[in-house]
Amino acid sequence: MTRDTSRTATKRPLRRDAERNRQRIIASAREVFRERGMETTLDDVAHHAGLGVGTVYRRFPNKEHLVDAMFADRLEEIGHLITESLDDDDPWQGLQKFLWDSVSLIAEDRGLHDVMLSTAFGQDKVAIARDKVIPLAQELINRAKETGKLRADFEPEDLPILFKMIGAVAEYTHAVAPHQWRRYAALLFDSLRADAATPLPMPALGTLDIQDVMAHWCR
Repeated sequence: MTRDTSRTATKRPLRRDAERNRQRIIASAREVFRERGMETTLDDVAHHAGLGVGTVYRRFPNKEHLVDAMFADRLEEIGHLITESLDDDDPWQGLQKFLWDSVSLIAEDRGLHDVMLSTAFGQDKVAIARDKVIPLAQELINRAKETGKLRADFEPEDLPILFKMIGAVAEYTHAVAPHQWRRYAALLFDSLRADAATPLPMPALGTLDIQDVMAHWCR
């Protein structure tokens, strides 16, 4: 009995083509989402990739699946930044490094900015990666407070608001001065110093409140 090799021979190139298309879609999506954020549609990605819309939808049935494929790793990268900062012998310097590294990523990538600050995007992978960051950020902030250099009333729930503020500046000035956000980040970070602290008129949002904010923003 002879083996029909023609069918086997045609399957492998199709699988390779499918994987190449998937990587092409993700690479194109990163570029489009970096510039447009979550306003991006699958049609935008298909056009940028030079592929048919049907090809994109076969790989990713909706935008949330594509967001999961793109941004889970980026959020893991944020987690790695916190871990590196926790290894710093000076907790205050570690916090400063994390803040600058994080806002640099956010200011240059509108898609990452949106995913970090809203729970309305992505699927399980993004949610899991985001949840991993929260206890690490809490530990980083607690260690910095113990040095007496970080103002005592700064809370982990303040981080997404702070990131949103800098992200808004980056978007506002991008067309004329794409790096101007660094000035305002420095002003904000200086306000975190305990020796410059003045009483705040409002307490930080609670954990449940910030979760509600993240759930409702960009819906």
